[in-house]
Amino acid sequence: MVSAVVFDMDGTLTDTEHLWDVVRRGLAAAEGLPWPDAATRAMMGMATQEWSTYLSEEVGLSGTPQDAARRTIEAMAAHHSEGIELLPGAVPAVRRMAARWPVGLASSSPRVLIDSGVHAMGLDDVFGATVSTEELSAGKPAPDVYLEVCRRLGADPRASVAVEDASAGIRSAHAAGLAVVAVPPHFNPPSDATLALAGAVLTSLDELTTDLVEHLMENR
Repeated sequence: MVSAVVFDMDGTLTDTEHLWDVVRRGLAAAEGLPWPDAATRAMMGMATQEWSTYLSEEVGLSGTPQDAARRTIEAMAAHHSEGIELLPGAVPAVRRMAARWPVGLASSSPRVLIDSGVHAMGLDDVFGATVSTEELSAGKPAPDVYLEVCRRLGADPRASVAVEDASAGIRSAHAAGLAVVAVPPHFNPPSDATLALAGAVLTSLDELTTDLVEHLMENR
């Protein structure tokens, strides 16, 4: 009954969501720019071309959106090179799902950070498909990235399960037709209304079992 399980990366598998905020705020502070109240939440889930434009036009970073993207990604890559902190149960959860079904990765990170993150987790040979929203026309909460991962896996979205942490990701997966398992983060957790879109809400990936996934699909 389960066609595939698709994971988000930042904030779901890797404890890196807050680093994006640290890096972006640092770029603004270096130019003496105030940080808009809505900026952090607004950029969560955006594709590279979207958040870099936001940094340029809304935050006011100097240079082009391409400059903002380059500077941000370089800083994130430096953090990756120092080691990525994984969320509890991340790698075992992916391997547990992969032992039963095809698994994919749907991320808002650029390709270079997806590849380095997957490699750091030791999961290069596990994911059947990894897709960055920068490779598509729209980022989360649009459904594009989940639909593309399912297409590459040959999976039916309506018979697939997404594992997500953030509001934009939960809404993206839900819009694509996947059943959603939410693992709310400590950093900018989703609202109750967004969590209501999920079929299950967990406190950690240790709770993600094959029985839970099968039960979720049986009760859709």
